[in-house]
Amino acid sequence: MESLLVSTGVVALAEIGDKTQLLAFILAARFKKPLPIVFGILAATIINHGLAGALGTWITTSVSPEILRWVLGASFIGMAVWTLIPDKIEDEETQVAHKFGVFGATLITFFLAEMGDKTQIATVALAAHYGAPLMVVGGTTLGMLIADVPAVFIGDKLSKKIPMKLVHSIAAAVFALLGFATLMGAGSKLGF
Repeated sequence: MESLLVSTGVVALAEIGDKTQLLAFILAARFKKPLPIVFGILAATIINHGLAGALGTWITTSVSPEILRWVLGASFIGMAVWTLIPDKIEDEETQVAHKFGVFGATLITFFLAEMGDKTQIATVALAAHYGAPLMVVGGTTLGMLIADVPAVFIGDKLSKKIPMKLVHSIAAAVFALLGFATLMGAGSKLGF
């Protein structure tokens, strides 16, 4: 249960102000059809984070526990630093809708926007750390929805009232804490 809760919280915080949240704002403002956008976000996240969870599981079986501990610790600390860097979104990521409709555009643009994004990398690291990929993917997907669904329904009004710097600082602190705990051997009961 810890893996689900930590994954949900970390991704929900990290996603606030992230480029995919900005993408949700843009798609909602452009198409004004929230349900296909929300379902597109859900489908893209399940596919993307499912692949990331599988990669995290593969890493735990392929890398020695001692090396894994250092890689995961450094990854979490790297995520902490990355979380403090604000994202920008490219306009061409929102142009796909002309060919694929609102659901298709959301699915494709969210999937591509998440490739190599901090929440995808966090999913890999959390799945490797906890060794519970289904719980982690469930948590990271829930965290993504917690951050992005309100963006679809509320749009720019919400973004102007949230202290983004504070939210990013909290998310960075959580990643740093996970990193230092991993380096100090907090996952030793789990084999790394």
